[in-house]
Amino acid sequence: RSCNPPVGNLATGRTPVTLTTCGQNSTELYCFYPDQNLLRQVSQGCGQPRCTKCNANQPDNSHLPADMTDDFFANPVSWWQSAQGVHREEIRLDFETEFYLTHVIAVFKSPRPAAMVLERSQDYGQTWRPYKYFSINCTATFGLQDDLIEEGSMCTSRYSDAVPCTRGEVIYRALNPANKIEDPYSPEAQDLLKLTNLRLLLLKRQECPCHSSGLVEKPQRFAHYAIYDLIIRGSCFCNGHAEESPGSVGFLRKPGSCVGVVHGKCVCRHNTAGDHCEKCAPLYNDQPWKPGDGKTGAPNECRKCRCHNHADSCHFDLSVWLASGKRSGGVCDNCKHNTEGHRCQRCKPGYYRDRGKPMSSTEVCKPCACQPMGSANATFSRSWRCHPKTGFCYCKPGVAGPNCDRCLMGYWGFGENGCRPCDCARDCDQHTGNCFNGYDNEPFFNIPIGGRIPDLVQMPTNESEEEWKWNDHEQGFSALRHPEKCVCKEKVLGSVTDFCQMKYAYVIKARILSAHDKGTHAEVVVKVKKVLKSGKVKIARSNRSIYPESWTNRGCTCPILNPGTDYLIAGQEDSRTSKLLVNMNSLVKPWKAYLGKQVSDILRTGCK
Repeated sequence: RSCNPPVGNLATGRTPVTLTTCGQNSTELYCFYPDQNLLRQVSQGCGQPRCTKCNANQPDNSHLPADMTDDFFANPVSWWQSAQGVHREEIRLDFETEFYLTHVIAVFKSPRPAAMVLERSQDYGQTWRPYKYFSINCTATFGLQDDLIEEGSMCTSRYSDAVPCTRGEVIYRALNPANKIEDPYSPEAQDLLKLTNLRLLLLKRQECPCHSSGLVEKPQRFAHYAIYDLIIRGSCFCNGHAEESPGSVGFLRKPGSCVGVVHGKCVCRHNTAGDHCEKCAPLYNDQPWKPGDGKTGAPNECRKCRCHNHADSCHFDLSVWLASGKRSGGVCDNCKHNTEGHRCQRCKPGYYRDRGKPMSSTEVCKPCACQPMGSANATFSRSWRCHPKTGFCYCKPGVAGPNCDRCLMGYWGFGENGCRPCDCARDCDQHTGNCFNGYDNEPFFNIPIGGRIPDLVQMPTNESEEEWKWNDHEQGFSALRHPEKCVCKEKVLGSVTDFCQMKYAYVIKARILSAHDKGTHAEVVVKVKKVLKSGKVKIARSNRSIYPESWTNRGCTCPILNPGTDYLIAGQEDSRTSKLLVNMNSLVKPWKAYLGKQVSDILRTGCK
């Protein structure tokens, strides 16, 4: 919800500035009537006046501006007094920051002024605007109608009578029925309530009506302004995003400061920041900052940018906000851990994403490890040294391996220009180019079907699942991991009629364990996990081989089969050799439970 700081006395602990003070230059003699006499009916007389001296440099005889804003409970009879004979006096209170005003109360020791103006500044005293005019005759003094006659007028005669001659109050309420402000944080409310300075202009003195012509004392000794208390009620200006802080209820106390002093720095909530919670916190700029809504109570919290823990701050970008349909406008600043992008969501050039770590990991981006001699200079983006998603390097002609550090099968002579084709029917020595003529100790390759075959790798020949697992140190070019190298056109699961017309001999769920190159064909070892349909070739839930028949002109086997992945495979069989076949007409899809159920239903009811 939106927050409202409690109201306090903004004058407490702050000293007003005045044009004059009695006894500033020398001791002054002044006279006054005792309060207890003046608080009686004027018709009974004011009694005898009392006279005493004022000297600003003598603590017992001084009446300084600070006496207006001291604790009126602890010091009920302290007051500020102007120099004698002044008609125009100014009392100004300067705040160090912006506050919200609720009301002002001035308690006079002298008779209240016959004319006075209350003004505020919102720019630290550069310009001033009136809150209220006070006069015994608004029309004659200011040319304004009296609000006792016209409600909402800027002038009032309510607080300008000379009686009572002491302890008369002048009251101003910033919020009154005439203002009709529903949301205290709206621009209209801020224009009315927000202030950095407050000023009282005392424009015309008036005497107490009990003064008679037979006064013994000189009249000028009564000619001064005097104020017991100046109370300015208001609160911190926090845009609806703060209401309390440590050390005091609603206000932040500075070390060594007076109890109850209202300081202007808010302790912000709703992921906001600043002295007045006027902006979003550094990492919470995904949408525009808004003040709390005082009408509906909506907090209008700032939303965190999605920087995946790779940035300490973000900024709001209007163009990004509009392009997203006003859903997200945060742009992360100074992405760390070798990441980049609006959300630090990709690796910088020269680094690639480690898929084994979450995107929020500090080690998610690993440096490319390309062999300089075997790597190509011209890539899709010249700034990329390796593929940003897989880490595979871009190789020169005839060069293979994730790091481009050896020749492809059928190539030799690794060097500055890549590798040269063997002048052989099959493979050749990668260093000399001499042809291999024998087929003893036929090798196999731990590569994904759908990928280019790299160099020969000697491995154990027993078919335990553990031995057939993917070897991280000898990864091949998978079409899934390296789409620009190999592209296979996949068969899709269409209508029931289309599926049945293919007359698949077998349908299984299988995990791909490994693949071999047999020279004239490829062989894939799988672990059969579920048999949905079988033909003449008997299929058990165990390890067995399937045989891809489709090759592309770039030396890639299709469809794509990646080790370690479960697939739904529907294909044909060769009953003469008891082989299960896969080709471009086979249905090969990563296994999903709903897909298995869909095919089971088709086999049970659709294909009759």
